[in-house]
Amino acid sequence: MQHIKNYINGVLTEPVSKKYLDNFCPSTGKVYSHIPDSDENDVELAYQAAKQAFPEWSVTPKEKRSQYLLKIASLIEANLDRLALAESIDNGKPVKLAKVVDIPRAAANFHFYGTGILHYASHAHAMENSAINYTLRQPVGVAGCISPWNLPLYLFTWKIAPALAAGCTVVAKPSEVTPMTAFLLSELCIEAGLPAGVLNIVHGLGAKVGNAIVSHKNIPLISFTGGTVTGKQIASIAAPMFKKLSLELGGKNPNVIFADCDYEKMLTTTINSSFSNQGQICLCGSRIFVEKKIYDKFKKDFVAKTKELVVGDPSHEKTKVGAIVSKPHFEKILSYIELAKTEGGTVLCGGKPHGMTGDFKDGYYIEPTVIEGLSYDCRTNQEEIFGPVVTITPFETEEEALMMANSTIYGLASIVWTQDLTKAHRVANHLHAGIVWINCWLLRDLRTPFGGVKASGVGREGGFEALDFFTEPKNVCIKL
Repeated sequence: MQHIKNYINGVLTEPVSKKYLDNFCPSTGKVYSHIPDSDENDVELAYQAAKQAFPEWSVTPKEKRSQYLLKIASLIEANLDRLALAESIDNGKPVKLAKVVDIPRAAANFHFYGTGILHYASHAHAMENSAINYTLRQPVGVAGCISPWNLPLYLFTWKIAPALAAGCTVVAKPSEVTPMTAFLLSELCIEAGLPAGVLNIVHGLGAKVGNAIVSHKNIPLISFTGGTVTGKQIASIAAPMFKKLSLELGGKNPNVIFADCDYEKMLTTTINSSFSNQGQICLCGSRIFVEKKIYDKFKKDFVAKTKELVVGDPSHEKTKVGAIVSKPHFEKILSYIELAKTEGGTVLCGGKPHGMTGDFKDGYYIEPTVIEGLSYDCRTNQEEIFGPVVTITPFETEEEALMMANSTIYGLASIVWTQDLTKAHRVANHLHAGIVWINCWLLRDLRTPFGGVKASGVGREGGFEALDFFTEPKNVCIKL
């Protein structure tokens, strides 16, 4: 059985403790590999490697850094099938989804920042004949990057690529639930000839590895994507140490559907925005608010389309909904479905495990679930479930829709469906969310900042103006 290794100072290496954790395949419920049970000793080795590499990497010409990133991007593209299969086995998502979304987006991250750094510029201001002021931005140092399990390679590279492009070195931790594609990325970085110590990947538990990265006194920047509870803990450690901090946290995203929408386009997209990746995308629209004029029609059509979704073996071409990422998360989702029933909800479809046979009988499958009849402020509608579970609720007025949409502690993303341009802008202006999609979903441009408000996080990813890995602007004034 394969033993995944850490990637420290350019070399694949065992954990200092020589201890390993079981890595489960969600679709079968069986152990299929082992990952390092690393601790603060491994993090320290990674930090020392990153520290040693930083002086040279930080002044490596941006053109040369760009070449390394573009080489890694090309290797990801060349290994599309291998990486997609690994991610499916590790995460439970359909292979087809990984091929279309996760792996291409990972390559795009390296390509975007590899080319973007070539065009990054700072500002200069002339004070007539007396002085020139210019803004100096320098790489911040060793960056700590911690990524989640739902989009393992995609979100991992979204942190690493801009850090490397900016001239930072990195100590990174992938989720212990989905470590395989990060391990394969290590191999690709070696193949690309990335200098030793520039990127270091330490596998293991959050309480050991993640905490050691966050609390390390000489790691000045932390980029974290994951749950809000963990984000609070990270902030409590990092803030008193005055670290640069970006937290992309949970969401309970509203999908507001007005009667004047393009109905067929809305219906197709809403199926995707509800159940893609088993609903395990922080941007999924899990609370669907529908204008009362079309609510009954929507309910009938949406439930019918949901029932058509094929749940099963992630390797099959027709599978739309694969396995939940882990047994604990599988049980958490089912507990929320039971909670919804006690809160007065009616399960219109799904609501139970999806039975499998043969090699998959112990896998973690849940039928796509639609629930109605819940109060907008009940726990089911307020707490993040992060699974193939959505609630549908009618509304009569725009004001009512906005009130319900904005009622949670979260503010990551939102979706609005209307053909009325004025209404679209008005509603977008009043939604408390970091991103508003109008008549679309998951349409992203890496040049734009990405992130949430309220309990969905602080800081931004995407673009060098948002979550950047440079020091705070330094103003330099030269007297003429």
